[in-house]
Amino acid sequence: VQLQASGGGLVQAGDSLRLSCAASGGTFKTYGIGWFRQAPGKEREFVAEISWNSGSTRYADSVKGRFTISRDNAKNTVYLQMNSLKTEDTAVYYCAAHPRGTWYPGIGLNQYDYWGRGTLVTVSS
Repeated sequence: VQLQASGGGLVQAGDSLRLSCAASGGTFKTYGIGWFRQAPGKEREFVAEISWNSGSTRYADSVKGRFTISRDNAKNTVYLQMNSLKTEDTAVYYCAAHPRGTWYPGIGLNQYDYWGRGTLVTVSS
């Protein structure tokens, strides 16, 4: 499966953005999807993830209550709605996929099999 993240941009603190992760080349609904981010000079970190049927979602503590992950399997797309953005949310955001048969909440960055190119989110103060 090929993934492509989009929707990033330059916003001010307090603004909102919605990122999209579009999938092609595979049976999208059979994958758990995660969002990760990497800020300059830092390691890639977990942001949010969602199971193949939206039955399970999980968030990093730093984004809980501000970000919402969702998916539309009919459109082969996962979304990350980001509200109340902070300057520390500035990063390149990536989406990743892992087959549902071995996906579980908290599976971990290194277990995701497929990665898309990231989209840059810059939050100014």
